[in-house]
Amino acid sequence: MGRYRVLARLGVGGMGRVFLARSPGGRPVAVKVVRPELAEDAEFRRRFAREVAAARRVNSFFTAGVLDADPEGAPPWLATAYVAGMSLNEAVAAHGPWPEPSVRALGAALAEALEAIHATGLVHRDLKPSNVLLAQDGPRVIDFGISLAVGSTALTLTGAVVGTPGFIAPEQLRDGDASPASDVFSLGAVLGYAAGGTGPFGEGPAQEVNFRAAFEPPRLDEVPPGLRELAGRCLEKDPGRRPSVAELLAELASDTGAGPLTQREWLPAPVSRAVRERTETPLPSTPPAPSPT
Repeated sequence: MGRYRVLARLGVGGMGRVFLARSPGGRPVAVKVVRPELAEDAEFRRRFAREVAAARRVNSFFTAGVLDADPEGAPPWLATAYVAGMSLNEAVAAHGPWPEPSVRALGAALAEALEAIHATGLVHRDLKPSNVLLAQDGPRVIDFGISLAVGSTALTLTGAVVGTPGFIAPEQLRDGDASPASDVFSLGAVLGYAAGGTGPFGEGPAQEVNFRAAFEPPRLDEVPPGLRELAGRCLEKDPGRRPSVAELLAELASDTGAGPLTQREWLPAPVSRAVRERTETPLPSTPPAPSPT
């Protein structure tokens, strides 16, 4: 894809397929290839080009930065930094809720990532556990801004909402409007998920989960008391009552006085072991062989 040599398929997302690839110099990258039905949509291509240009300006250690892209390609694609660890939803599903110090360290890093994203004029719109990748030296936020391009297409202009049930803000559900405050709501839901083991608005059919997010108080009983109040403020229905990202960062950064994440063990022990194992697993050196016909 472009100048990148595809090595393996990593998965499938809302925008299309994701591949592990290497740059000409040998750097591993994640290449996201746009689905054909999106690539044929002129409005998608226009917004995709604009959002990719903005995303390339995001400068934060805690984001998986956009390294390269070809919005005019056939198909369009973009390449981001590759994170060899696991996603937050994988970690919680496999190892359970996190202790409070780990959740606070996670929250400070995610707030710093959102601050950098918002500084470019972007709003993430779909911050959720699967869009948080874990590494020994801190989390990385992925897919920032791209959901707007996907959501702008004719394919999703028939009443569908861009975002993930249980993590999408009430104002996005009501009229599709998203702002930095919407990302704060999503951050509160992510922290509640990490600390409690499940989302603050439960599980079930999308419409039911969305209704609870829009009209019912969050369920934070399983969240440690020291985090419950903070998550609750982020999850206010009125975006004007939520703390700003800067306020959250100042509050959470004061809890990380033990030093930067790059110099200490911030992950829960079983998650740290799992992330280390994945990081130490050798990457494929050659593309997969074609399937027999």
